[in-house]
Amino acid sequence: MTSVQRGILCALAAVLLWSGNFIIARALHASVPPVALAFWRWLLATLLLLPVALGPLWRERAALRGRALHVLGTALTGITLFNTFIYIAGHEVPAIHLALIGTTAAPLFVLLLSALILRERPAPRLWAGAALCLAGLLVLITQGQLRTLAALQLSRGDAWILAAGFSFALYTLQVRRRPQGLSARAYLLLLFATGTLLLLPAYLWEYQKTGPFALTPVTAGSIAYLALCASVLAFLLWNESIRRVGPARTALFGNGIPVLSALEAVWLLGERITPPTAVAFALIGTGLLWANRPAKTT
Repeated sequence: MTSVQRGILCALAAVLLWSGNFIIARALHASVPPVALAFWRWLLATLLLLPVALGPLWRERAALRGRALHVLGTALTGITLFNTFIYIAGHEVPAIHLALIGTTAAPLFVLLLSALILRERPAPRLWAGAALCLAGLLVLITQGQLRTLAALQLSRGDAWILAAGFSFALYTLQVRRRPQGLSARAYLLLLFATGTLLLLPAYLWEYQKTGPFALTPVTAGSIAYLALCASVLAFLLWNESIRRVGPARTALFGNGIPVLSALEAVWLLGERITPPTAVAFALIGTGLLWANRPAKTT
């Protein structure tokens, strides 16, 4: 198996683990405040990583000299903001809507920022795939009424999802520049711990307004899944995919999340797939396949 194939497998595995994140965001919207859900997720994920990553982080600490801003920026965008925005949006929109917009916006932002900031030149097939994904996104936001685009006003939920997508795009670009000499486990522990600390002021502010949430078997199990599967394992796999195949190509695999999330939402939450949603699925799926088809060799 080639390095690129391993990177693709890592991206697919991360997508599978992340698909449940949107279901939990919607399922717990009435029982767990959004910042609290994010805070306890990342705190538990940090604690889970400590036994296997604290030693490497201490031994490799010399690699962090002069990289404080990188650590803060990467933790802020990928840990503190991204999922918090998703959980806020989960109070406004269905899980299918949440997953489709969130996972389509991020790779589009990655592609644009890769070209504008990193001066990369993505292959034409990536642009073609991104265009199809964008078309699917517009169909979903307008619910098939594309003629209303000129007068379109985003809902609060849609705005939060797009902000989450932009935040994750910034994270995806930054994580590619992981400090040399710092292992994946050590890097992830540093990001999780930093992101959790950055969340603390917002969590305390929210706690004063809402008070504690009820810790039931459902909420405890959901937070445990988010911490272990959707945090520790998924982020390790995602970062490894970025290292092997690059941020733009890895990000496009994120469009596979809504397919899995939609099936889970129909099964677990009783949501329905409307005709515009089905069209959006088809466009996004085609865009993903097109962007990742093998390049022609001469």
